[in-house]
Amino acid sequence: MSVMNVRRPISTAAVAGAAALGLVALSACSGSSGGAEKGKDGKLDVVASFYPMQFLAEQIGGDKVSVTTLTRPGVEPHDLELKPRQIADLGDAGFILYLKGLQPAVDEAIKQAGVENTVDAATLTTLETHGTHEDHTGHEDEAHAGETHAEESPAGEHEHDHATEAGGDPHVWLDPVKYAEVAKGVGERLAKADPANAATYEKNTDELVKKLDALDGRFRAGLKNTTTRTFITTHSAFGYLAERYGLDQEGISGVDPESEPSPARVKELQAVAKKEKVTTVFFETLASDRTARTLAKDTGLKTDVLDPLEGITERSKGADYLEVMQSNLAALQKALGAK
Repeated sequence: MSVMNVRRPISTAAVAGAAALGLVALSACSGSSGGAEKGKDGKLDVVASFYPMQFLAEQIGGDKVSVTTLTRPGVEPHDLELKPRQIADLGDAGFILYLKGLQPAVDEAIKQAGVENTVDAATLTTLETHGTHEDHTGHEDEAHAGETHAEESPAGEHEHDHATEAGGDPHVWLDPVKYAEVAKGVGERLAKADPANAATYEKNTDELVKKLDALDGRFRAGLKNTTTRTFITTHSAFGYLAERYGLDQEGISGVDPESEPSPARVKELQAVAKKEKVTTVFFETLASDRTARTLAKDTGLKTDVLDPLEGITERSKGADYLEVMQSNLAALQKALGAK
């Protein structure tokens, strides 16, 4: 999503129409075995809201689930508008995995679908609030730079106020530690929904968590010693990652990708770049790079991609979450001057 674009209004007409026809009134009831109903192929039908949820469902569910995603590859998830058929089919899902607060159209449709085994990933970890481009928190916490490693400050508790509702920063998947917390919760909920395959879900969850722990280790080691701790990105999607590894994220816009930077914010970023020896302005795969490139040109900086992993596209540097995150680490190491 371009920070310069105006988001298309998210229509709830399709949701209301489907509800009126009773299309979303079909909920996945518990079967006689106490588990969720299965599809004709004997697999648990899982609906994921967008790629980070799809990846978890596929990795943990393995061959015991059939996963579909509401957000097609290349579609910016914040702007998603569901088709009536997608809304209707939600009621037939055996398990729904989504992240409340990221996709308003999805939140509304899932609420009306009323599927018993519906999991909001935001409830499986602790959401935190991160500053916007006009009221950002990065400068307030500069004194803590380099002190936010996981073993020293779980979830960066000293840096930001925690959010208990959907108003918190939803980009938890960009922190491997928080993503692992969510993975554990998803594994537990899948096992509860489909107890016959609980052992498989537990095994797959353990394997995924080990991979995420290893990824965390590579980020911690790779970003331990750098020339600068500050990076500039299109919108503030990387707050959790910055906290985890002691970095200072400077978003051109805030957590809301629709925000357009004010002239004062642009001037401030130019000053920050000079003071903190910033080399690179990052843009992302699903958004226009116009604002980032303009800032970089005016400030004499380079540009590169830092992928928020909201979807895998042909522009993504990697085939899945783990590979793209490794590419993000390499990009950060280069931009920050890793030693």
